[in-house]
Amino acid sequence: MSEGSISQEEIDALLSGVDMGGLSGAVPATSAGSTNIDVPTLEKFTSGIKDRLAENLKNFTSGEASIGTPVVEISDRDQLLAKIPEIVVAVMADYSTGLNGDHLFVLSNEFAQKIVSLVNKEEEPTIDDMALSLISEAINMHSSTEIDELAKSGKLPGLATGVPEAVNQPKAMIRIPQGKFALFTFPITLEGQPYTLWEAVSGPVAEGMVNALGGGQSAQSAPNPMGGFSAQPMQNMTGGMQMQQPMQGMGMGMMQQPVQNMGMGMGMMQQPMQNMGMGMMQQMQTPPNVQSLSYPNLAPTMTTPEQGNIGLIMDVYMEVTVELGRCKKTIKEILGMGEGTIIELDKLAGEPVDILVNHKAIAKGEVVVIDENFGVRVTEILPSIEHVTQQM
Repeated sequence: MSEGSISQEEIDALLSGVDMGGLSGAVPATSAGSTNIDVPTLEKFTSGIKDRLAENLKNFTSGEASIGTPVVEISDRDQLLAKIPEIVVAVMADYSTGLNGDHLFVLSNEFAQKIVSLVNKEEEPTIDDMALSLISEAINMHSSTEIDELAKSGKLPGLATGVPEAVNQPKAMIRIPQGKFALFTFPITLEGQPYTLWEAVSGPVAEGMVNALGGGQSAQSAPNPMGGFSAQPMQNMTGGMQMQQPMQGMGMGMMQQPVQNMGMGMGMMQQPMQNMGMGMMQQMQTPPNVQSLSYPNLAPTMTTPEQGNIGLIMDVYMEVTVELGRCKKTIKEILGMGEGTIIELDKLAGEPVDILVNHKAIAKGEVVVIDENFGVRVTEILPSIEHVTQQM
């Protein structure tokens, strides 16, 4: 860092949590990188789920959607930042059960606005909290598709991710997996417009996916029919045997001199060996006492700590709101309101109302009357809250 100023690279590093020689405020890495990733296996996996991704997007937005051939590559932070726009919508859905590691989705603002526009029937929606909730739900549908496909092998029991969390911010501030990671690039066409969905999974998660899909088998890990010898030692043995041919061409006179010298050397070696004490010889012959080292159980136990932490905030109050409907009015129309003015909402008669907790939609219900007071009967729990319940 230069005196009195800070470079743009150092600013980006501070925002992203990269350690710059002991700068305060750096965020520690959440997972280690890896380069042992079987790209062909992951390419086959993404190609197999692209049609389901298109179907999910079509059902969610009620728009025409198609997915091109996905691209899988090993990437790092700098390479991903070079691909994505300056301002993005990032959705974190880290794997927490079965696999453990970072799981990131990145969309352009234009792609996010298109999804919200189709869902809410708005022309130019803003990326607010409600819009981010819709994007999180769309990503959750895609993530569930991946989990279903990976769970078919039976090698990842209980595979699950955390509740997707969406943010809209500069690309330098998003949490990108550390080191090398697998990057899935999905070319998407929605209502005739081309977009891109980037998905980054940390190295350990990518390797776990490959193992569950039956990939990652290399020649080095295959059993050797030669009794455990690898190819390299066998080549060395062959090289040693080739030395016999020049030995056969040497005269007997030349061979006798080294043999005599060897005999003299052995004779000189016998005297020191005879002078060694019997105690030392016994000590050398006694096998060492070798004991097995027991390691502590490092399996993650997420259930008990989470239950304990949740118990600490059970008595915290949260604001519950029931939303009957919404509408948009110009300033002129609002100033012209008076007693008796009727405001038409976007909800149909008898349509379920939205139930929000801290302005986040969690359920739907129907309005009832309880002892001359209005109430709401819950008729549907939104999928995202089901994931919260599973985590608890």
